[in-house]
Parts: sequence; structure tokens; C-alpha cells
Amino acid sequence: MVSAEAANHRDGPRTGTGPSIIDELVASAAEHAAVAEAPSRTPRPARRVAVVSCMDARLDLFGILGLKPGDAHLIRNAGGVATDDVIRSLTISQRKLGTREVILVHHTDCGMLTFTEDELRRELLEETGTKPSWAAEAFTDIEVDVRSSVQRVRQNPFLPHRDHVRGFVYDVDTGVLREIE
Repeated sequence: MVSAEAANHRDGPRTGTGPSIIDELVASAAEHAAVAEAPSRTPRPARRVAVVSCMDARLDLFGILGLKPGDAHLIRNAGGVATDDVIRSLTISQRKLGTREVILVHHTDCGMLTFTEDELRRELLEETGTKPSWAAEAFTDIEVDVRSSVQRVRQNPFLPHRDHVRGFVYDVDTGVLREIE
């Protein structure tokens, strides 16, 4: 449960000397450990699927996809983009941990639609004096980005299981999950 203090600081920097959000999360983890059921004895997902999705806090992948802990590998990043690091994770997921299918879930009202690659690079350079070595992979069309991410996965030679790769957009307002062909 989130304290009133934590709720008041969601949209701005924390002030004062009270417990941090991390302290609250650690306390929740201790409470969870006291009542949690023993997890599966294997890191292999029971449903042999990997989910690539945006890190957006509004996306409850367990609820949206009807998953339980232990069912799937969840790989999240800004935008749910199939970056090199996502491909690395999928490679390990498939080759070492038995997954056979990949579902990509982007969503409406994504923060990645609110800036351009050049804007972020310029901002970081001006603030730090250094350009990042990575690409943010911002996008202007969510459906185009889903198709691009699906293609990156389907065409990657390190992934032995590329036949069952599908991409979707989750509507954060309606809760509808729509497949992108």
C-alpha cells in the first residue's frame, strides 16, 4: 500500500526526511516473502512465451494477458522496442530457457511518442557534454514501430524460434489489445 506521503510526491521530487519509495518497496517485499507461495523450481516459463513490452507503469501484463508468475519471461524497456538488448534477452530466453513464442506489446499514449531522437540527444549533450552511445529509438507511429520490432525479431539469426512472433497495441483508455498485422 502506498502511503499518503508517497502519493503526494508522485508528480514531483521527494522532499523531507521520511521514508523513500524504495524503503516502502523493500518493506512490501518483506511482507510478500512472509506469505508468498514457493515459486517454480525452474527459470523456464511454464507457457514457453516471452513478452516484450514497454516499461510504462500502467501496463499490468499479468492482468492484460492472463499470466501468472512463472508463465512467461517479461522483457520491458522504454517503448517495448526490439533493441539489441531485447534481442540478447530473447536469445537467452529461447536458447537456454525454452521459450518458443514472442508477443510484443506497445500501447497508446506512449511517452516515446512525445520526443524525437534528435531532441533527446541534443538535450543530453547540452546538459552533460556527452552524446549517449545508445539510441533512444523514439517513434512517431506506434503501428509502424510494432511492425518494425516484429521484423527485427523475425529476422534475427540468433533466435531459433521466429515463426510465432506477433505484435499488438494495448489501448490504455479502453483496455483493448489490438493485433497489428
